Amino acid sequence: MRSMNLFCAMLMFAFFQSSMVASETKATAPQMTAATIVEKNAAARGGLAVWRAVKTMEMKGKMEAGGNQRSTLPVAGERGAAKVVPLRRKEQAELPFVMDLQRGRKTRIEIEFNGQTAVQVYNGTQGWKLRPFLNRHEVENFTPEELKTSSGQSDLDGLLIDYHAKGSAVEVEGTEQVEGRNSYKLKVTDKNGNARHVWVDAETFLETKIEGTPRRLDGKYHAVATYLRDYRSVDGLVMPYVLETTVEGVRDTEKILIENIVRNPKLDESRFAMPR
Repeated sequence: MRSMNLFCAMLMFAFFQSSMVASETKATAPQMTAATIVEKNAAARGGLAVWRAVKTMEMKGKMEAGGNQRSTLPVAGERGAAKVVPLRRKEQAELPFVMDLQRGRKTRIEIEFNGQTAVQVYNGTQGWKLRPFLNRHEVENFTPEELKTSSGQSDLDGLLIDYHAKGSAVEVEGTEQVEGRNSYKLKVTDKNGNARHVWVDAETFLETKIEGTPRRLDGKYHAVATYLRDYRSVDGLVMPYVLETTVEGVRDTEKILIENIVRNPKLDESRFAMPR
């Protein structure tokens, strides 16, 4: 009986230990105000002073597309609907891209595909695109919905840096697990009343997930989220080098692999101008 009691005691101790580990794993992050979380996020990303000195940025890398489970490349279509373009290959395709960013939400993206270069530009008020892989060799203006989406995108420093100066408001909506880690869920509402969610890691205080613009597929809107990984230091800035976008109900994802980031490159204004 004595040995049985000892055995039971050992089992109870083991159970107690495992319960403690489980409770530690599921422990929520300490409560913090939105201002504190944003302040820590800015520090983790290099500091406000460093980011305020950034006027332009250039990124180069590859966009993954294709693969055995996915034989199409999604592109923006009219009225925000997603169209697909056959890649005509089963292996994973990596499409080289160059993205130029300038304050004022100015963006220029060039993607090489099948020996041709697709271009998409937003200059803060107007947007245009060139899509030769769709046999469209003339410059097209953004649709009203594409303009609305682009105007609502964050500036080159993201949604949280200097949010107050941008006229936005941030509030904490609790904590959630993002890829197995505790994260603060923040709601960011811009000056026009548009709201998006951002998840900030409770330990590193770097963004781990950002809510995207819902995507319409098969006549229905699907939630979109982008996961940010592989943060590295670049000339004083801390930047993610892997961005993976998921669409609710869609099996495959869209991954961007950044290879090089340049801070404050000289960008001619003509790169954002509408071609004549």
